[in-house]
Amino acid sequence: MKAFLKVFIAIISVLYPVLVFTLLVVYKFPVRIVSLCVVFLALVYFLSATGASSDSVPSEKNQKSKKFSFSIKPLASSVFLLAAGLICFITNSSLFLKLYPIVVCMTMLFVFGITLFNKPNIIFRFATLQDKSIKGSVNAKRIEKYCLKVTYIWCIFFILNSGAAAFTAIFCSDKIWTLYNCGISYGIMGLIFAVEFIIRSFVNKKMIQYYPISKFNADSRKDDFVMCYEGTWSEKNYKTWKEFLVNCAKVRKFISQNDAEKYILHCNDYWYFICTYVALLQCKKQIALTANISDEFIKEMRKPEDIFLTDAKDAAGSFYIPALIEKAEIPSEEEIRNCPQIIADETKIHMFTSGSTGKPKAILQRLTEFELDNEFILSLWGEEFGKRKSIATLSHHHIYGLLFSMMLPFAAGIPFRRFRIEFPTEFEKMTDTSYLIISVPAFLKRTNEVEDKLDLIDPFIVASGGVLTPDVAKKTDKVFGFWPMEVYGSTETSGIAYRQSKNGLEWTPFDNAVLTKNEEGCLNIKSPYIKDPEGFQTADLVDIHKDGRFILMGRKDSIVKIEEKRISLIEVENRLLQSGFVKDVCVLAMSDRRQYLVAAMSFTKEGTDKFAGWKKFDINMYFHDYLLQFFENIVIPKKWRYLDALPMDLQGKKKKLEIQSLFTKIEDDDKI
Repeated sequence: MKAFLKVFIAIISVLYPVLVFTLLVVYKFPVRIVSLCVVFLALVYFLSATGASSDSVPSEKNQKSKKFSFSIKPLASSVFLLAAGLICFITNSSLFLKLYPIVVCMTMLFVFGITLFNKPNIIFRFATLQDKSIKGSVNAKRIEKYCLKVTYIWCIFFILNSGAAAFTAIFCSDKIWTLYNCGISYGIMGLIFAVEFIIRSFVNKKMIQYYPISKFNADSRKDDFVMCYEGTWSEKNYKTWKEFLVNCAKVRKFISQNDAEKYILHCNDYWYFICTYVALLQCKKQIALTANISDEFIKEMRKPEDIFLTDAKDAAGSFYIPALIEKAEIPSEEEIRNCPQIIADETKIHMFTSGSTGKPKAILQRLTEFELDNEFILSLWGEEFGKRKSIATLSHHHIYGLLFSMMLPFAAGIPFRRFRIEFPTEFEKMTDTSYLIISVPAFLKRTNEVEDKLDLIDPFIVASGGVLTPDVAKKTDKVFGFWPMEVYGSTETSGIAYRQSKNGLEWTPFDNAVLTKNEEGCLNIKSPYIKDPEGFQTADLVDIHKDGRFILMGRKDSIVKIEEKRISLIEVENRLLQSGFVKDVCVLAMSDRRQYLVAAMSFTKEGTDKFAGWKKFDINMYFHDYLLQFFENIVIPKKWRYLDALPMDLQGKKKKLEIQSLFTKIEDDDKI
């Protein structure tokens, strides 16, 4: 019965002006009779708005627990109709009967308008109810912005329509009032729907077409779609989607001829890397990604049955990827178009992290977490990324480089540069279009030292792999024209938080991350990228604010004891940097007969000028006396090494094992 009432009310609401016109003008019913009909209609609205609610399964208990309930919208309509009917009956005037369309319109204006302030807007709510995949998707923000504009348009329509309805009710005949409120106004609404539908189809074409590695097929992109470019974008030396499919087919054929289950992959060429990487996943092989291909390291990680694929010439015991692809037979169209399904949950990708010791440690990952990370990052900045071409300054053999410079551009359809930027001066040529720059703090710092101002067009810079100090970030803004967006994360956790330090040093956690602090003050992270339900325990000391943002306070493993004195290695490094003479520094704890600190550093231009001609012993004493202002003598470094540059990996992280080796040989000025 209630369902019937709802259908009846919906029909009456639409045809209300026609019914009033028919009764008053066509059949010439007296106003008081029509007003009684409106009072009856109010009663019907009231019955549809109220009722009893109970559990779906009948029982004696349920019968006793029935509760009175009501729906606010039909209840409000019933109140207005009752008031209008009674007033019309008393005054014998039809004016109040004609005000109903105005009230409906103003009610809709209120419902739509309030969501402009109480977000999300109502059109976006409708969209997410219809398509639940929108929330958290790569296009969610763009869709919400579009829906906001549509909500504004409807609000403007309701305002204008209310004015027109009021004008026809007061100043026009019943025929004109009926024509507008049951004809012209609905026609305008239909026109808005039609125009919005057409515009939406064009907007959808401009949305990011998201095809992650585990979900793409041969028809995901057009054959001539540009995936990769060399040099600069304007040089038009491109690699297309069709070439990608061909290369994947070639690599799959090679893999099918071997029985190995695990492949070691190293490839500096981003194009050959993505083709080989995807082909290995399609063939359900385990992949070990490594930037280090020294004979000793490969021997340590490789089993006899493993196959080593690389684009480095003359690498011992390896297959050379460029030759493997270029010399292979051209596959058939069927082989090219056949894209074997990749089950993300079943993938095994081994990545290496130096951890806190500097010794590489293998971390087993899945495509599932990688793609969740990419999808979330694109939901934050996808609109900005999609406007640009991608270039990177770091290796894609580590998680940050793999996710941001390889997998993200692939999934979002963003053309990427075939080779990474190795020298800061290469940016001088990147002035032909807008670029998304994936970098690390160390590289940005180096670029700032050799460049005054780059004429880049609207760049967007993402930095990770280490903390970017505010002064370097500020200089980056001056040189590049963009204050870097920093992402905090690690191989074990993937992306967790972000910041632009011009807005403060606090990190804002991603919406899908839950952060807590343990008893030792270290950060614990739970997120979709971490398989352990207990989360991942970091060694990062933090201060978490009430709003959820946090400040990094150093690392637990950077706190050491020197003869029972607790000292922060980072604090010593920061004090040396504050001298103005030190460009980069690494302080380590060493122990042989006893534990002590050592320091390796490089000088700024001011430092080089100041210490020119000084003996090493005198430089040592200068920094010793300088640190005495802040620390006890017992914790000041006992050995010093001065280098042109500290040894770094491609991620911009200091090679601690290599730095430690500098102190194995005792020099004359060392104090132990």
